[in-house]
Amino acid sequence: MDDQTPIFNVTPESFQTDVIERSQQVPVLLLFWADQVPPSAEARSQLEALVAPYQGKVLLGLVDVSVDQTLAQHLRVQGLPSIRVVSGGQLVDQLDGPQPESALRALLDGLTMSSGEMLRDQLQGYLENGDFTAALGLLQQAINEEPQNQAFRVELADVLIMQNELDEARRALATVGEDTPERERPTTRLEMAEEAAGMGAIAELMEHCERDPDDLETRYRLAVLGAAERQYEFALEHCLAILQADREFREDIGRTTMIRIFNLMGRGSELASRYRRRMFALMH
Repeated sequence: MDDQTPIFNVTPESFQTDVIERSQQVPVLLLFWADQVPPSAEARSQLEALVAPYQGKVLLGLVDVSVDQTLAQHLRVQGLPSIRVVSGGQLVDQLDGPQPESALRALLDGLTMSSGEMLRDQLQGYLENGDFTAALGLLQQAINEEPQNQAFRVELADVLIMQNELDEARRALATVGEDTPERERPTTRLEMAEEAAGMGAIAELMEHCERDPDDLETRYRLAVLGAAERQYEFALEHCLAILQADREFREDIGRTTMIRIFNLMGRGSELASRYRRRMFALMH
């Protein structure tokens, strides 16, 4: 069998080579299935579609129990479909019975994410709920477990700024190397938080903006305050208004502020992508 193939059939004879040995490098997800059991055939189609985008970071081994039940008996499979996960030569997880796509995706993500990616995923959930205490606790535990992991310290600084603990955030940032990936995000957030501190209240500025929508300085202040409060769409709309009205205003500050806000939103933000397209459309 081609070692690069992410989806393959597994037999008792190939189990040692194709599953145990390959799992030393990449997790292998075993699906026990049979054409005669429709839910398991559906699970096969579903998993084949889900595994493909992971580009070999996780492998899918298909065990057809209608051909041979040896492996099913060995791994104590009671019904179909059943999933067994082998990593490092050991059985590490299992799912029995039909599963929703969300459960399968969670399983695959857990097998393929780095510790930093998994932490960011969990962290995002806490931040969306405004639970800064849980977010900081998660990060502190991660740093205690991996004190040399600079990515965790970047996230710690970012959350401290969101909680308006600016002095602590500065201390956290001081422990992060200048060339650390994504260090620019908390650095930019800190700069904008410091700038926002002297700009007044959003409500008052909004009243002024409604009376005089052409006052670009007020719009700039609203953009900075909105970004500091993580009201990114609100902030970007005011930047676009500046960009549309006057590219020369404060040396193209509408565009440069949009770029700073994109940095705050992190990689993979759909909102950032949408506003980036709108920015380029206005510029060209």
